[in-house]
Amino acid sequence: MDHDALEALRRSHPGWRLLAASNAPLVMSFLHRTFIVPNVRSLAQPELVARLDDFLFDLRRRAPEGSYPRQAGQYLDEWADDAKGWLRKYYVQESDDPHFDLTPASERAIDFIGQLIKRSPVSTESRLLTVFELLRQLTEGTSEDVEARIHELELRRASLDAEIARLRSGEVDLMGSAQIKDRFLQMSSTARGLLSDFRELDQSFRELDRNAREKIASWEGGKGELLENVLGVRDAISDSDQGRSFRAFWDYLMSPSRQEELTTKLEAVLALPAVQELAPDRRLLRVHYDWLEAGEVAQRTVARLSEQLRRYLDDRAFMENRRIMSIIRQLEHNALAVREAPPQGDFMPLDEAAPSIDLPFERPLFRPPYKPRIDARELMQGHSNADPDALYEQVYVDRELLRAHIRRALQAHAQISLAELLELRPLELGLSELVAYLALASEDPESAIDASRTQRARWVDAQGAVREASMPLVVFTRSRRMRPV
Repeated sequence: MDHDALEALRRSHPGWRLLAASNAPLVMSFLHRTFIVPNVRSLAQPELVARLDDFLFDLRRRAPEGSYPRQAGQYLDEWADDAKGWLRKYYVQESDDPHFDLTPASERAIDFIGQLIKRSPVSTESRLLTVFELLRQLTEGTSEDVEARIHELELRRASLDAEIARLRSGEVDLMGSAQIKDRFLQMSSTARGLLSDFRELDQSFRELDRNAREKIASWEGGKGELLENVLGVRDAISDSDQGRSFRAFWDYLMSPSRQEELTTKLEAVLALPAVQELAPDRRLLRVHYDWLEAGEVAQRTVARLSEQLRRYLDDRAFMENRRIMSIIRQLEHNALAVREAPPQGDFMPLDEAAPSIDLPFERPLFRPPYKPRIDARELMQGHSNADPDALYEQVYVDRELLRAHIRRALQAHAQISLAELLELRPLELGLSELVAYLALASEDPESAIDASRTQRARWVDAQGAVREASMPLVVFTRSRRMRPV
């Protein structure tokens, strides 16, 4: 409240200018009746001019001659001028007529005058209870003492149990008429104040949208820098206390059960006899729908900002693609011009045919060089007493040959088990060949192995003895690409 700061505020703030204007009663009464009372967010110029004409006609009949000599359109243009700033004049999509909306500064000035009007004397009990409730939430929500919070909750539970016991015994405490009126007036004032908060948040996003359009129109740098600048400001608004509070309120209000609960309770409250004595505004029954409408206006403003950024990116991408196509077309013309008589030497050099990419993290770590140690001693012929027959007893199983056996068998059968295959192609290499068949079955997705059922395989070893092995049921299946014989 410094003198110089107040002097600067008096010269620059639209709300102060409205309070000090010579025709402030005309402006405030018309704006209050047109925008605030019916909660209208926007009106087209023809409709607003018609309403102001009717309003001026009624005033001129009661005012001295020569009062309010100007036309309605002239008044609206003056109120929407930057020098006044009482109305916001703008254009909407799919409409050639300008639209007008009330500015937050004008709404605060009108609310200030409304608070000067003397109200009927009511108690302030509800305000005191609200103060105590807010203090309780602050102390409990910021306290790290677990025992103290548990003690507070136990006291509240004891109070609730005592109240339930009184109700069950037939003791019902009802609010008095003064208490009902006081709480209703506070509720209606708070509900209308929420609409003003929405208009302020909408103005913040509109200013961001306007600044973004100005930057886009005059921007000469890269796209990334512009997006970082604009989105940084948007995130700053969204992450501010006002933005976080708006998101929490919006999420709470978007619940259908909350809307139904508000409708039911508003109807019950406005039906109370004490509230009926106050002649309440019936529009309070749909105040939560007014909140939704005001919130959607702010959401649409953010959507317009996103649309503007998308249009900017599309335009930049179109210009860049157009430039690339122009360069390609110029290269084609030059190539056609020198096709018949190409110049001697290098007339269009290229540094490299492809870019070379060097990623730092793909470089291997340092490894010390390997230095082999060479023994220069002369090799001498040695002697060994080991039996070399083991080198000639190695068994090699040709898996490709086994696959050929399976394919030939499936040419005549859609499915064949391993036992049936071994009857057609007996084992020649014994257990090693049988294990190779099992390995092929496990690797083939068309084959099936059932461990719950068993089969037996028999073969004759090199010494002429009959061997027998128990194995799971293995079934080879013909692939779709294979044709039957």
